[in-house]
Amino acid sequence: MPSDQWAGQVPPAPFEEYSEKYADFFRMRRANGIIELRLHTDDGPYVHNWAAHNAWNRVWQDVGNDPGNQVLIITGTGDTWFQGDPERTWGKPIAEEEPDYIFQQTYDGWKLVESFVGNLDIPTIAAVNGPGIHTEFALMCDVTLAVESADFMDPHFLAGSPPGDGQALALQALMGPKRAAYYIYGGKSIPAKTALELGIISDVLPREQLLDRAWELAEFIMKRPRFTRWATHNILSRPWKKLVAEDFGFHMSQQVLGAVASQELIPIRSLIEDAAGRRIW
Repeated sequence: MPSDQWAGQVPPAPFEEYSEKYADFFRMRRANGIIELRLHTDDGPYVHNWAAHNAWNRVWQDVGNDPGNQVLIITGTGDTWFQGDPERTWGKPIAEEEPDYIFQQTYDGWKLVESFVGNLDIPTIAAVNGPGIHTEFALMCDVTLAVESADFMDPHFLAGSPPGDGQALALQALMGPKRAAYYIYGGKSIPAKTALELGIISDVLPREQLLDRAWELAEFIMKRPRFTRWATHNILSRPWKKLVAEDFGFHMSQQVLGAVASQELIPIRSLIEDAAGRRIW
């Protein structure tokens, strides 16, 4: 854009700055307007921590604010999408924490979903590289690709918590309330092939083809006019924006209420397994 027409503007953070700022949580690469964010911990499979939980709403803001980003691909590292470590994240019941800690946990959990849906005004593609928790980000993308070993279960009720931080919301929207209730109450696995049959995801691919297909689709999208890409994403993401605005706050508040009211640690926090028998939480 001609600089003389935008004199005095406050520019967005550049890619070089925010890619380094969030390097502990995401490896980023960008080519021809396509930005890939790869979840990781020490360049291996991502293991959840509260620092990342706190940073995510700002990641989505910085990525969304940069006009150099025109299609987003989000994926994981290795053969798991997102692992949990309860010994690190839930050392004691949240009811025993200080009020400011409880507030920050609530705020971060609320904003990271709200920001993901509200601040990314570009086509979004998820490439789910294996089983793991918190696939709501992948499910709320415009297109969700997955390997056969991926799993989309919501383990919250199974682990003694109301399912309020986004996963249940996504499952209700995509598979319907009756099916979602059955899978959530039962703590049932939703492997990738079942997820495809239920309309939860877009396609199942061999691992060696997953990222290539994501980039192929992103490059195809980039061949269309920019205004068309932007407007099409607005249309396709409209249901999520309405759903988050109308219902996510209620879901989140119920989960926090359940956590604050509980005097017990999650009783089976280390026993949740995916369909292949690998421990993911």
